[in-house]
Amino acid sequence: MAKEKYDRSKPHVNIGTIGHVDHGKTTLTAAITTVLARRLPSSVNQPKDYASIDAAPEERERGITINTAHV
Repeated sequence: MAKEKYDRSKPHVNIGTIGHVDHGKTTLTAAITTVLARRLPSSVNQPKDYASIDAAPEERERGITINTAHV
């Protein structure tokens, strides 16, 4: 049994992006986090730029996002 009751008072949204190479998935993710941070400023809603999403050296070298990211 759960120790505490889950608090559903704050909004929570999961967004997934699927697409082919160079179709703008990382750019879209960066844009979504930027708009969210501007409209609902808080310590949790921080904009993520393209470089912070594609942080792995392999990703930068190949110019692609390899892994999923939680932003």
